[in-house]
Amino acid sequence: MTSLTAAVEQGTELFRVARAVNRDRLVRYAGASGDFNPIHYNDRFATEVGLPGVIAHGMLTMGLACAALTDWLEDPADLLSYGVRFTRPVPVPDPGEVTLEIGAVIGAVDTAAGTARVDLLVSVGGTSVLGKSQAHVRLHPPSA
Repeated sequence: MTSLTAAVEQGTELFRVARAVNRDRLVRYAGASGDFNPIHYNDRFATEVGLPGVIAHGMLTMGLACAALTDWLEDPADLLSYGVRFTRPVPVPDPGEVTLEIGAVIGAVDTAAGTARVDLLVSVGGTSVLGKSQAHVRLHPPSA
């Protein structure tokens, strides 16, 4: 865990982590979110509507990426905003799991505002699944 200071530079890589998603996780997320759309648990239905099979909830994928950032930050309250575009489905095999690869890079620094934009790169097997996944975080003064 760490906090970002005004000394951080654009292009700095903050972290890379992996998060596994399996069908168990989809069921738990459905229960917590109330999103019981059958594309998240029924292969037959998912393929009938043109999907490659059961897919992860977009908000679950988004939440896992955001949690990776808040886990990395010393104070999760330093996260000021976060937004994404859902660009590709994340098929979840049964049996098995899919691995989300999550990386974070400083996209821009606004020292006047005391913030930085963190670009979260979220992919499966090298293919990006979230577009414009950007967070704004609070910068702290450099340590003396």
